Amino acid sequence: MTFARPDHISDNDTLPGMPAWVTSARAETLEDVAFLSGAALHHLHLVLGRVAVPQALLRDRLALRAAEACVAVSGRPERAGELRDTVHLLRPGDLPGPAGETYLTWRRAVERPVSIKALGRVLPSFEPGQIAAWLDAGKGAPVTRAAMALEAVLREAPRADEAALILADAALSQALGWEHLVPLLAAGLKRADLRKQGDDLRLASHRALISPAIEAVRQAADLARRAAHLTAVAPKLRAKGAGDAVEMFLTRDSVAPSALPLPDRAARRLCDRLVELGAVRELTGRDTFRLYGV
Repeated sequence: MTFARPDHISDNDTLPGMPAWVTSARAETLEDVAFLSGAALHHLHLVLGRVAVPQALLRDRLALRAAEACVAVSGRPERAGELRDTVHLLRPGDLPGPAGETYLTWRRAVERPVSIKALGRVLPSFEPGQIAAWLDAGKGAPVTRAAMALEAVLREAPRADEAALILADAALSQALGWEHLVPLLAAGLKRADLRKQGDDLRLASHRALISPAIEAVRQAADLARRAAHLTAVAPKLRAKGAGDAVEMFLTRDSVAPSALPLPDRAARRLCDRLVELGAVRELTGRDTFRLYGV
């Protein structure tokens, strides 16, 4: 993502928190809910413009949250830890299964800048012309455009919930001037919301964005601190390939030692060393088949 950084938050040591009147307010009318969602998105926009925020890592973590929500909407039981296991512990030739494929799809969606070509690779079941028409289905404010894109997809493909949510978030991100897709709507919309239309869907979309935007700001601040610490301790790592390993931790939600560009034993030692330094966390609580993340 590329943003102009406003002067009043130019200090990279402190990311501004979401105002309390956004996090604590309660609203019911479309106008009030739209005001709060707009305020939350504006604040997120400012935070995303900070160079201290590890953008790829934040998007990857939000992709996990979006995938978890999509899996739950589909009625499947897998949650974040199981989705991580499914994808990061895959062996060559193994299939990820429906839940794992959902997670992989969201990860692919946030990897590259938003474009018809990139979205076509993520959603190969749909023609580029269809994708372009859906993204352009809405006019006006960003949330309206996202809601209309969601409605347009589900009108033509009623069972394509995941694709509809990806394209809605893509339309929202484009409308906000973000280079990459930032998953927000998928984490906030409920299953019943996906069958709404018109003003009802716009209201549901505005309401659905507030909590995910607040959480994304919190995650951005947390990851900025953690990434700064990892970067600071990186010179203490002497293993050959440690620099590339650190870069992987700075761009991925979780990493298996076997994925690092080091021999197996050296990779495990590096992960243990980073945990000892407080730079990464072990995410599974297991003694074997461990995953690590910032």
